[in-house]
Amino acid sequence: MFCNQCEQTAKGMGCTVVGVCGKKPDVAALQDLLLHAVKGLSLYAAAGRQVGVVDPEVNAFTVEALFSTLTNVNFDPQRFVPLLSRCVELTARLKEKVAAAGGRTDFTDPVASFQPAADLAGLVKQGEEIGGAWDKNADPDIQSLQQILIYGIKGISAYADHARILGQEDDRVYAFVHEGMAALANQELGLNDWLGLVLKCGEINLRTMELLDAANTGAYGHPVPTEVPLGHKKGKCILISGHDLKDLEELLKQTEGKGIYVYTHGEMLPTHGYPELKKYKHFYGHYGTAWQNQKKEFAQFPGAILMTTNCIQEPQGYQDNIFTTGLVGWPGVQHVKNGDFGPVIEKALAMPGFAEDEDKGTVMVGFARNSVLGVADKVIAGVKSGAIRHFFLVAGCDGAKAGRNYYTEFVEKVPQDCVVLTLACGKFRFFDKKLGDIGGIPRLLDVGQCNDAYSAIQIAVALANAFNCGVNDLPLSMVLSWYEQKAVAILLTLLHLGIKNIRLGPSLPAFITPNVLNVLVENFGIKPITTPDEDLAAILGK
Repeated sequence: MFCNQCEQTAKGMGCTVVGVCGKKPDVAALQDLLLHAVKGLSLYAAAGRQVGVVDPEVNAFTVEALFSTLTNVNFDPQRFVPLLSRCVELTARLKEKVAAAGGRTDFTDPVASFQPAADLAGLVKQGEEIGGAWDKNADPDIQSLQQILIYGIKGISAYADHARILGQEDDRVYAFVHEGMAALANQELGLNDWLGLVLKCGEINLRTMELLDAANTGAYGHPVPTEVPLGHKKGKCILISGHDLKDLEELLKQTEGKGIYVYTHGEMLPTHGYPELKKYKHFYGHYGTAWQNQKKEFAQFPGAILMTTNCIQEPQGYQDNIFTTGLVGWPGVQHVKNGDFGPVIEKALAMPGFAEDEDKGTVMVGFARNSVLGVADKVIAGVKSGAIRHFFLVAGCDGAKAGRNYYTEFVEKVPQDCVVLTLACGKFRFFDKKLGDIGGIPRLLDVGQCNDAYSAIQIAVALANAFNCGVNDLPLSMVLSWYEQKAVAILLTLLHLGIKNIRLGPSLPAFITPNVLNVLVENFGIKPITTPDEDLAAILGK
């Protein structure tokens, strides 16, 4: 196997024996094979659009398939078999439609005529022979850009799938996903072509995040500042992790009146700020910290656990208590489908639950764009008066690899006249720090999940408009941590918007060559993090 798509990849280069995330070689091969099949499907989807053929089933399947190959989503090899069969079935159907409409179907690349092996062992062998979805014979810089594109498209697919589930779609998103995946079968494209596709990936991801923002706020209202308990109530309990708000809503509906408290974990923390979710009285608090600590924390949870999207790790000692849904999978873990959480509820009722109430303090969530912009006059006045000197967006993914304590120390050392905005799971390095406020404005503002990056962008744009300047002219600095492919898509969006001088860590992506990195440095001022003291001094001019 070879996988370099996450920040924790082995030796900073690539996992070749087993994934640091726990991914086995057979799953890596099946994911490579699924990408290969999706490339073929995308050839016909892109050709179909040229003659007015657009298939909604193909659109939905494409983003689901790509989402299933993200880091920490699906570790179950058996789950890839129906995905591969479905991909070939849709490709054949779409080819017929495109041919009937007079579109091009005479593709000669092997991806266009891919046929899966008859059994799992044969599929794994096919995946091992094919390898990664980029052109291994191309110039190293082109390979680098192709990998950036693939990982960015994976991130787009995750956001698009979340938005689609809540009824928000735009064919421009699907069209680009198919365009980008189809381009990987085109050996005639040059360096500038690939660079253009990478930047377009950022543009399309902005639209995708806009759709997701509309989906979440349209269904559940705009988040409001909310105090979330970190302790627990005596009684039966279910822990829900991941990112999917629809799954949380369905779980809350199905547990209502059953004497079960529902707690969030990880990226579900910000959901406590949504008005339509807050109304459930048994939706109580937050349990645990970052995703990489789940093995210890889940083993101590006295109830059922539901994983809704990525971030699952190998269950150790609680395999009978944990359930997966959606695209998540782990061998031997019970998978629940179609929003029926009956088995999860049964397990929770059979388990002991918490024996007594416990108070562990609270944290504040709900500072998405509407909440922050609702006090924009105070923010602007604070900046003009000098009470607020600078804003820091300290955001992104968390992980177990050494060096991420940088973000804790950075936030702790941010001067008292500065405000920290944060989003995504990287905040679990410092989410419970009591930083106080400036004129009633909290110094630590939780904007939400990684899925809520659109909110942070809109806050920055609104402040720039208020001060009649560009985002790069604001007293705002972005200090980001990355781990998986959604973070890649967000970074590409920031580059599309022309945002410069981003500090990125804890290490730079293994799939970026020195020449490609040089382009990013020269054009966007991207730089690796150093130390909190050095970076704060450089930013604030001390």
